[in-house]
Amino acid sequence: MGENNLFVPPGYLKGTYMQTILASSRIRMVGANPMLDASQDIVLDAGRGVRLLGSYSPQPGRDSKGLAVLLHGWEGSSSSTYILHTGRYLYRMGCCVFRLNLRDHGQSHHLNEGLFYGTLLDEVFEAVRKACSFSQGRPAVLTGFSLGGNFALRIARRALHEPIDNLRHVVAISPALDPGISTDMIDSNLFLKWYFMRKWRRSLGIKQRLYPGLYNFSRILSMDTVRAMTDEMIREYGTGMYRNSEEYFRGYTLANGFFEDIKVPLTVVVSRDDPVIPVDLFQDLSLNPNTDLVVHDYGGHNGFVYGISRATWYEKRIAGIFSGFLETDSDGVI
Repeated sequence: MGENNLFVPPGYLKGTYMQTILASSRIRMVGANPMLDASQDIVLDAGRGVRLLGSYSPQPGRDSKGLAVLLHGWEGSSSSTYILHTGRYLYRMGCCVFRLNLRDHGQSHHLNEGLFYGTLLDEVFEAVRKACSFSQGRPAVLTGFSLGGNFALRIARRALHEPIDNLRHVVAISPALDPGISTDMIDSNLFLKWYFMRKWRRSLGIKQRLYPGLYNFSRILSMDTVRAMTDEMIREYGTGMYRNSEEYFRGYTLANGFFEDIKVPLTVVVSRDDPVIPVDLFQDLSLNPNTDLVVHDYGGHNGFVYGISRATWYEKRIAGIFSGFLETDSDGVI
């Protein structure tokens, strides 16, 4: 368990909700973003007719340190502040950046008739595999946030049997280990429930307008909790895959023993004051030597923000990972 160089924000930024809100606050995106200036939208064939939207920012006219693949959380997107801020920082450090949207996230609802589910690992794995091919032989690091962190960890485990060329490290920021517990924590908090239900309702509204012959979400939209909406979604549109939300959530819960055989080096970053991801779930995990679990006292959910215009703790850690590749490659270690 990593304990060195722990995140300690200034006193006025120590609040759980301050950190969580700052993670997504647009105020942190003030100023130029050369990553966006270089960005190209790309639709990836994720297999079985599924298409996922990504944005690729290559380094102009020079070799890069490697490729950072970024994966947002539930109802986030490739344009979420924590994605844009991380991408800008790593791009300025000399990395190429690929920002991937999950199905029905960002501006991608039109690409697939089917709905998004957290269990749809196959398409995300294939999209990440193809995104990593943009590294052109250089090291690739996959970083996922919240639900994206859950996907990133499952991709690392799957890579044990289906290796991804050049994927050299996986970083999970505030990853959801048990989505059922996280859903109930969201529902128990008035602000978080309002925030996520507002975004999910908007997303479902977009999908319904695009495919009015397939979807009528009126009953789902009338529910008053995320859990109830999920139950109704499974009942109406789960196509028999799951009996209820409990069975659905178990489909992408990361149980103890999950990490034991993973070969890709992992860095997992969590905080004790996360209002969505209970840190107790991480304390008794069986980890292997390839996994660095870093537990901070502060950071909220996807936060770890030192200041409005400063790099986050995890951005510096990811930059250090890329620098480590340069050192080991030059020394002939790999």
